[in-house]
Amino acid sequence: MLALDSAPLRSARAPGSWPLAGHLFRFGRDPLRFLGSLPAHGDLVEIRLAVQDVHVLCHPDLARRALADGRTFDRTGPVYDRIRADMGNGLATCAHTDHRRQRLLMQPAFRRDRLSHYAAVMQEEIAALADRWRPGQVIDVVEAMFALTTSIAVRTLFSSRVDESTAAGLRHCLDVFPRGSYTRVLLPFTTALPTPANRRFARALAQWRIYVGRVVADGRRRQSGPQDLLSSLLDARDDEQSGMNEQELADQIAVLVLAGAETTSAALAWSWHLLGAHPPAEEELLAEADAVLGGAVATWQDLPRLEHTDRVVREAATQCIGESFALTEASLALASLASRWRLRPVPGAVVRPAARSVLCPRTLPMRVVGRH
Repeated sequence: MLALDSAPLRSARAPGSWPLAGHLFRFGRDPLRFLGSLPAHGDLVEIRLAVQDVHVLCHPDLARRALADGRTFDRTGPVYDRIRADMGNGLATCAHTDHRRQRLLMQPAFRRDRLSHYAAVMQEEIAALADRWRPGQVIDVVEAMFALTTSIAVRTLFSSRVDESTAAGLRHCLDVFPRGSYTRVLLPFTTALPTPANRRFARALAQWRIYVGRVVADGRRRQSGPQDLLSSLLDARDDEQSGMNEQELADQIAVLVLAGAETTSAALAWSWHLLGAHPPAEEELLAEADAVLGGAVATWQDLPRLEHTDRVVREAATQCIGESFALTEASLALASLASRWRLRPVPGAVVRPAARSVLCPRTLPMRVVGRH
């Protein structure tokens, strides 16, 4: 049972429920404002989304306990059932009974000695992005960072196993998933409606499974191949020396790529936004980029000297099995882009958070200013 150590637990039901719909319209119209209003009513607040009762943890101690205790607060129930139906039973979505085996299978793919190889791929994609920008150009940082992290995710996972057409198809699928997953998870009864968003999500999911199935099958056929994330997953063994079957591989790949691309891009977008609003922190970042990189793209060997960059990234990032991968990627991107470009907020632009699979800015228009 949930309880607070410091004070009695305040539980309540949110006011404003409508017949049949409950709080569905308020939640659907502005989910972040609605959720932000709930702590005023209690520490544990019940809301109703049509036929579904949901309890929202509104006290940080309760949220921390639920997130940290995976055995008691297992990934079960309609929300995680919906996630697994769409994205598979991967490490980030599996129940507690599956977690230990999956963690053992996945851990070797994120060893430190693998990161230097992944970093080389990150460098190439970051350099390509830096070369595409032009002085005075206004970009949507959210879109730019997501395009960067999806390209890195696809290349580090599949290396040279996919042609450019397949890689573009995978990136397109990745662009569709975060936009539709939030609604599908919290409002599962809407997924059967023939809306354009649902049809788009279903097409992307079917295409994703076809692409991944082909690449996994090709990896099985080859006796040797590039040292990418897929090769680590194909070689992985659990305590009983059993590897992953095709479905397990597909599930892990889906969760790995989607979680890695979305969370890292959100961290980078928030980092640029916060730096633009705090000139002293931005100046320190730029000075460090100049001193360490001098206009070049950051390498794996540069990371120990990018101390302020690391602090900026950690201020905005998520912790998980891929933490080292994400921190490496974000630090290389932030320092490398800052060594050549300054991103300035567009006057009058209002930055609002968007409810997606992770919290990120809805849009973040910034102007590119050359530094050298």
